[in-house]
Amino acid sequence: MSEPVPEFSRRIPLDRIGSAGISERIEADAGERAALAGRFGWIGIEALSAEMVLVERAGGVDVEGRLHASLNQPCVVTGDPVPAVVDQKFRVRFVDPAILASGEEDEVELSESDLDVMEHDGGALDLGEAVAQTLALAVDPFPRSDAAAARLKEAGVVGEDEVEKGPFAGLKGLFGGKNAGS
Repeated sequence: MSEPVPEFSRRIPLDRIGSAGISERIEADAGERAALAGRFGWIGIEALSAEMVLVERAGGVDVEGRLHASLNQPCVVTGDPVPAVVDQKFRVRFVDPAILASGEEDEVELSESDLDVMEHDGGALDLGEAVAQTLALAVDPFPRSDAAAARLKEAGVVGEDEVEKGPFAGLKGLFGGKNAGS
């Protein structure tokens, strides 16, 4: 049984990439953007593209690029569209799955500035899927519309952790407005 093809697949054969590197630009068409929006539970993606440089390095391929996207997510409170624009640099390292399975990659401690790691299939790497995953991580996971603040205030929530009224309003006074663990 074969693996399902991602919604936004742009496979680059490994034998095209050398130590001198190659440049690639990819852009999602309307169908791919609609499929990705469905996958991530978003209202829609108006634009998605990326420019990248791919360089073969020992043990894998390093990809460095910039992602551009325009999309609408549903507000977590109201469901209203919340627009988002993403213009972000990213870095990904594609490695052979055998290296990950062997645990060799686990021996290297990564800092925040290091590359994200993805697998290639031994013959090609998928830049589209790397861009899709990068986009999913770049947007606000809990987007709120302008109307959300009013709805939350009506429900008695004045801030992220403050309750004005409701079943727990009385507890706030017991702790002097501070957390119990303070």
